[in-house]
Amino acid sequence: MPKVAFHLARPAADTSCVVFASPHSGRDYPWSFMRQTLLDEHAIRSSEDAYVDQLFACAPQFGAPFLTAIAPRAFVDLNRSCDELDPALIEGVRRGGHNPRVASGLGVVPRVVANGRAIYRGKLPMAEAERRIHDFWYPYHRELQKLLQAAHQRFGKAILIDCHSMPHEAVDGIVRSGAPRPDIVIGDRFGASADLAIVDRIEAAFAGAGLVVARNAPFAGAYITQAYGRPSRHQHAVQIEIDRGIYMDEQLIRPNAHFNAFRDLLRGVIADIATIGRGEERLAAE
Repeated sequence: MPKVAFHLARPAADTSCVVFASPHSGRDYPWSFMRQTLLDEHAIRSSEDAYVDQLFACAPQFGAPFLTAIAPRAFVDLNRSCDELDPALIEGVRRGGHNPRVASGLGVVPRVVANGRAIYRGKLPMAEAERRIHDFWYPYHRELQKLLQAAHQRFGKAILIDCHSMPHEAVDGIVRSGAPRPDIVIGDRFGASADLAIVDRIEAAFAGAGLVVARNAPFAGAYITQAYGRPSRHQHAVQIEIDRGIYMDEQLIRPNAHFNAFRDLLRGVIADIATIGRGEERLAAE
């Protein structure tokens, strides 16, 4: 099993209502897990949001906490509901209503990695799935909720930036002839998970750095934005997808020659996003 569920980097002082989090960049692949899989050490990483934790690591310098998963997505997917159990993988799970994520093998305990490649030879015991959820899913989400509640209490609102990366070809189907290719896809569940003014500010931060931004296509946000986005309660959740081709070699799963420059570019974006709400904040005691 991975050694811990998450890593939390805290700022020296909490000066932002923004919480950054990366649920898919975990890369602790223990030997006990690798013994179970059909895949080698390289293939198992294909659905990982590799290096996203490094790209956003500077967030605490701007007064915002940064929560990162340690367990890899292939082991347990923190961007799924804990009850999205796959009957084709986990023994004793009854088939319920159609869930496209589960049906495609991408439940809370995934059956496949990128391109539909099977992770296991057979099924997993229910006890194994429950152990992963208990030891990794719940601790991450308890900590995330705690961070958002603390931000809300201190500033009167909380903004979750859910940090992800996407395969370069993911936007092929939405790029019109002659149109610029998106570097960033912002997901707010078509306005359901965050106020428009906040999403506009986030988009402006990326666009101001010279990046091409799209909204909600092909990624509008999954479980985390759905579960934590409560604009009517002044809790907002926005998913960020970054084109992996910008900063890494997707075949080798290694940073490319542009990694450092792109990380430096993002530093300014992160600093800008962290200022959202600053100056409007109010202490709960006031």
